[in-house]
Amino acid sequence: MKLYDLHCDAMFVISCRYFKNKEEAKDMMQEGFLKAFLNLEHYKNGTNFSAWLKKIVINTCIDAIKKRKLDTVSLDDYPLEISNDEDWNFDTRISKSSILEAIAALPQKYQLVIKLYLLEGYDHQEISEILKIPVKTSRTQLRRAKLLLKDNLKTENYGT
Repeated sequence: MKLYDLHCDAMFVISCRYFKNKEEAKDMMQEGFLKAFLNLEHYKNGTNFSAWLKKIVINTCIDAIKKRKLDTVSLDDYPLEISNDEDWNFDTRISKSSILEAIAALPQKYQLVIKLYLLEGYDHQEISEILKIPVKTSRTQLRRAKLLLKDNLKTENYGT
C-alpha cells in the first residue's frame, strides 16, 4: 500500500496523458499497478522503481488504446521530409494546457508518438518497440505530428 500511495499521483498524471476521461485514466493506472504488483519478481534491484512502474503504466495505456483498433500504417514507402524546427516560433504566452489540448486534438497515432517522445522522453527505438512500428515510422509520425501541432497552434492564433 505504501508503494501505491507513494506513486499513485504521478502514475495518474501519466495515465491522464493518454485518456481524457479521468475514470478511464484511473482504471488504467490501477491496472498498471496490478500488473506491476503481479510481476514484482521481474523488477531488478538497483533500477529505479518509479521508472519501471511508469513504463508498465504507459504500456497499459497504449495496450488499451490498441484494443480500440488503433490502425498504424507503415510509412516505409513514404518519402521523408526534413523539417526545420527554426520556424517553431510561438507566442511565449501560450499555456501548457493549450499545448496539451492541441496535442489531444491530433489523430490518435500522432498523439501516441508525440506524447511518448516529448512528454515521456522515449527515443524512436523505444517508441518503435512500444508501438510495434518501424523506427522510420516513429520518426515520420513525430514529424507529421509536430507539423500538424504547429499548424493547429497557428490556427488558434498562438503562432507569430
